[in-house]
Amino acid sequence: MSELPVVVVGAGPVGLAAAAQLLERGLRPLVLEAGPRAGAAVAQWNHVRLFSRWSELVDPAARRLLEPSGWTAPSHEDYPTGAEWVSRYLAPLAEALGDHVRVNARVVGVARQGRDRVVDAGRDSEPLTVHVETAAGEERITARAVVDASGTWGSPNPLGGDGLPAIGERAAADRIAYRVPDVVAEAERYAGKRIAVAGSGHSALTALVALAGLAERHPGTHVTWLLRRGVVGNVFGGGEADQLPARGALGLRAREAARAGHVQVVTGFRTAAVERAGDRLVLVSQDGHRLPPVDEVVVLTGFRPDHSWLSEVRLDLDPVLEAPVMLAPLIDPNAHSCGSVEPHGANVLRQPEPGVYLAGMKSYGRAPTFLALTGYEQVRSVAAEIAGDHAAAAEVQLELPKTGVCGGSGVFDVEQPASSGGCCGPASVEQESSASCRPAQVVEQPVASGGCCGGLAVADLTLTAPGVRD
Repeated sequence: MSELPVVVVGAGPVGLAAAAQLLERGLRPLVLEAGPRAGAAVAQWNHVRLFSRWSELVDPAARRLLEPSGWTAPSHEDYPTGAEWVSRYLAPLAEALGDHVRVNARVVGVARQGRDRVVDAGRDSEPLTVHVETAAGEERITARAVVDASGTWGSPNPLGGDGLPAIGERAAADRIAYRVPDVVAEAERYAGKRIAVAGSGHSALTALVALAGLAERHPGTHVTWLLRRGVVGNVFGGGEADQLPARGALGLRAREAARAGHVQVVTGFRTAAVERAGDRLVLVSQDGHRLPPVDEVVVLTGFRPDHSWLSEVRLDLDPVLEAPVMLAPLIDPNAHSCGSVEPHGANVLRQPEPGVYLAGMKSYGRAPTFLALTGYEQVRSVAAEIAGDHAAAAEVQLELPKTGVCGGSGVFDVEQPASSGGCCGPASVEQESSASCRPAQVVEQPVASGGCCGGLAVADLTLTAPGVRD
């Protein structure tokens, strides 16, 4: 099988880095991208600026491949937008990889040649077959290994608080967006409107900052921020304690937007239904709480992986996060909120199916806060493993920037056990100290300046971020 290609699914940042790493080791990569170009998913949030610098967004093997072609590396300390990440790095990298990258090629299945998932015999000796749909029809590609770096962009989580679409959510799709809005290109849609934003990650913070700026320019724009968690807690991030300064500044800017009165925060709201009220929508919580009608809803509640096309290979995934079972305990948001994880490689990502690896955002399953640096180290290790350099695969060395927010708060920010009195426990943010356990608490006071967000001045920072998935 050494003559067969290693199929990489997805021509995003991690998939292209995997190809560069494989090529550097003398292997033959074949990157299959469902979209019309490399970086197709990144291009869909082209207006958003990352909170990682260029120095953290270029894979080392990719740099070594690009530099002989005359490629000029961007300034290490600059923060690109999604559009710049594509045009200045991903597109040139795909061009340098040449025929190793194919676009408009959607992978719809992976299997062991001649065997379904049940058959034991030959799983170590037979190659994998990758089933592909193209404009010309169906195709079968025989591969020695498959690296799934397809990401999760195509599978956003729904608005519904139980992980399934709320009643009426699909019917109201014309008024619901699942991406960070482009308030410049879509000003007519959001300016002067009442908007609900659901979510508590960096994507939600990005949207809040953008919409708050729109509210300053267009009076009458009103933003309601829906948090499923019972308290605001550390939702604004680590501030000056964050080792990615722009990520910390993002949270502080969102806090300032709430303080300025542009954002109303509603805690403990888990959406159960979406109802029409003329041209507007009314969101109803599982407790029957009804919010005032809104014109638009922006749902930024994270993403989930699609494993449907891997149904005929053997996977060992955590039942909660849908991440590789050895990785899941390190990234479980129910256990911690650190936002970074010990560097890991092939030994954590490999699956029971020989030659199959999950990498990139998809390896995190439903867990948040994935960094490009993590993905680059993942595929460096995986490429070494496939090449037979097991020592290099095991020697994972990478120091990730901390978020400045740690402590096991969990996805609902339950600060102390219920036995300490009340279902919610005492809150960690000053303004929340009087919070009761009633659902859908509306936080109308300014967000406290103390607590986890510190006092970092951000007046001179104009950065936004794509959220958990740069």
